[in-house]
Amino acid sequence: MRRSATKKTGQPNSASVNSSAVDLFRSASSRASSKELERIDSLFYSYANGSSGLIDPEGIESLCSDMEVNPTDVRILMLAWKMKSEKQGYFTLEEWRTGLKSLRADTVSKLKKALPDLEKEVRRLSNFVDFYSYAFRYCLTEDKQKSIDIESICELLDLVLGSEFHAQVHAFIEYLKIQSDYKVINMDQWMGFFRFCNEISFPDLSNYDSELAWPLILDNFVEWLQAKQS
Repeated sequence: MRRSATKKTGQPNSASVNSSAVDLFRSASSRASSKELERIDSLFYSYANGSSGLIDPEGIESLCSDMEVNPTDVRILMLAWKMKSEKQGYFTLEEWRTGLKSLRADTVSKLKKALPDLEKEVRRLSNFVDFYSYAFRYCLTEDKQKSIDIESICELLDLVLGSEFHAQVHAFIEYLKIQSDYKVINMDQWMGFFRFCNEISFPDLSNYDSELAWPLILDNFVEWLQAKQS
């Protein structure tokens, strides 16, 4: 008796099994992601101002208290960078989602535990240049503002660069406080000092060349340092 050439029905082929498994995985992943987002949003609203719908300075202070982190800790600025926060002292829901989803943190405890790795991420040179630039822009609190007053710049320099380039930052802050030519610092000068810290031998300044394209304030700073050293 000849066997039927047709395939038996009712037996799923391997392609359909794999497809079903993928669909199940995607569905489960989607549900998990949705739950995570719900927790992230819930955490946001626990700190947000009910009127503005934003986490404001008071909300950020409460968050810092719950994480047992000082509001002036540089990691709070790093967190703002991770969120791509546009306005100093305020987080929108979208900014909050951006940061916490990236950090995989949907509770205060997880967010606190994520801070050391966030700092390591920021400290990588490829990221730190962007963070350093962001720190300046973040402090431009007025419309069309392009510069920051000397007192605020000194505080920001110490916060952002003080741990890595202590000697250079200490000297530059000292100079900024005693000089009278500059009342404010702009982005070009801010970035120029970062380049100075990374490229110039300190404190001997042996490879500093004023003929190169340095901001004038750094030429003046180097002259002041050399005068002090002699």
